[in-house]
Parts: sequence; C-alpha cells; structure tokens
Amino acid sequence: MITAKETKQRMIDEPRWWKIALMDLVDDFRYHKNLAAIAEPFELGDEIKDAVLAGVIETLCDEMHLSIPEWLYDVPASRRPVFLSRMENLKSFSIVESPSRLRIRKVFVGENFLFRV
Repeated sequence: MITAKETKQRMIDEPRWWKIALMDLVDDFRYHKNLAAIAEPFELGDEIKDAVLAGVIETLCDEMHLSIPEWLYDVPASRRPVFLSRMENLKSFSIVESPSRLRIRKVFVGENFLFRV
C-alpha cells in the first residue's frame, strides 16, 4: 500500500516524474480503499505539489464516499492558479472541468485527469 507521505517524498525525490508518483497513489488507493494510506500527513514544503496532492486525495475520498482526514484541512491552497495541462488553449476548459476539491486549491486540470485505464 502506497501512502500519501511516501508519495510526497517521491514527488520531491523525482521532480521530473512527480505526476507518476501521484498517479501511483491514485491507482493504489482506488484498489485498496484503505484509509491507512492517507492517515498520516505529508510534509509541507512545495505549495503547488502540496495543493495538488491534497486536492487529489480529497477528490478520491469524495469519489469513494470516504471521510476526509482532518489534517488535509491544514494544507493550504496554492497562492496562484496552477494549470497542470500547461496548454494555454485548455485553461478555460480546465477551470470548468476541474473537480471542486482541486478548484478550491486553485489547481486546474482536465476532466480526465484522474481517469485511469
């Protein structure tokens, strides 16, 4: 089982591939549905990655009708909007399509960001 804490460390250790670490957590959490994976807070330090990781965890909890751990409410939103697609012409779609938990944290993604095959 992959934890949020381990995921954040991988995101720091492998900055070029941080989205792979994030999606590994998504897949693993959906498979195991084990709240122990998100029981411990991750270390804060990168406001964008912190906001993305927290928003993704909250979105997964909503999706699976699980309680959101209290510690996530202490993770701040990004101070500036973050568009993960980085394609200028997709920004307006991302604003509309982003899951609410990510939008609250000023993180904007396409509607299929968490879709996995």
